Amino acid sequence: MEEAVASCLALLRTTTDRDWDEVGAGRLEWSCRYTAEHIADDLISYAGQLAGRAQHTYLPFELTLDDGTDNSGVLDVIEAMGTLLAAAVRATPREVRAFHPFPFRSANREGFAAMGIAEVLLHTHDIAEGLGLEYQPAPELPEFVLGRIFPHIRPAADHWRTLLWATGRGELPGRAPVTDWRWNNNLVHTTDRLTLQGITPGAAGNLVSGGDGGFEWIEGGPYMGTRESATFLLKAYASGVHRPEFGVFALVRREDGRAVGGMGFHGVPDEEGRAEIGYDLVEGARGQGYATEALRALAQWALARDDVRTVFATVERDNLASQAVVTRAGFRKVSEDGEEFAYELTR
Repeated sequence: MEEAVASCLALLRTTTDRDWDEVGAGRLEWSCRYTAEHIADDLISYAGQLAGRAQHTYLPFELTLDDGTDNSGVLDVIEAMGTLLAAAVRATPREVRAFHPFPFRSANREGFAAMGIAEVLLHTHDIAEGLGLEYQPAPELPEFVLGRIFPHIRPAADHWRTLLWATGRGELPGRAPVTDWRWNNNLVHTTDRLTLQGITPGAAGNLVSGGDGGFEWIEGGPYMGTRESATFLLKAYASGVHRPEFGVFALVRREDGRAVGGMGFHGVPDEEGRAEIGYDLVEGARGQGYATEALRALAQWALARDDVRTVFATVERDNLASQAVVTRAGFRKVSEDGEEFAYELTR
């Protein structure tokens, strides 16, 4: 966050002697001055959502600058509001989610950080375009944004150009112009004892490289199957076919915020409305009903959609524990093929 704000200030402080009110901000219908104030307002709004743990709507406040505040003063406010958002992100526990409407009505601290960085980068670009300036943020900033809140966008080699294209601000070879867009925070399902937290491409990349994906795991986690699923997620993301609601979820215990396993789909439903699901648990969490609880919730969510008619899973013949899980979740065995059994749950 601080790096994004610093890049904004470094550029715009070279133009504070110009009349920002009389210059339009790039392709927006706003002036450069209004857009700069909007950056500050977004940053404090996100900080407020996190700090206030807002759950159902935006907190009822907005930022108002004193009459006579000059351009330099606006930039000072952006700097302060960016610092407040960064502090709120650091102080917020990982499990906390606060209200944001797009698209699943909540975001965690990483989501708010990504949205705040996006606001700074994109609107600095808008102002720079209006003032005839060149703006190029550090490449890791748009990469972070894309990997957290644009999981449905196939990244190009240049992450900054990808982000500009994805938000209707530029072109990419071979891709149609974007006229309507919104970012996409991760989906979370809740059960009695668990939260199923959607793993973003950014988190998947960390898991594949041997990290924890941003989750606090019980001893022995994450299990190999979760890392393999993260690999498939990254491949789908790189190909532009990843759909986060049909991605991979970390199974996190509500009592202590520790991850115990992973569960997810093998892709979007096929033309017949069939979606395949898979899962694994860290050894220390097995035998406690977590997989059954999560599988039942995720399958029921899928079958409530218009595009899913059947959820199925394949289980190895000698994996009696997993066979018991799918059976307890309501699946029925429909076929045997070599060393695997196939189970289905229909609408």
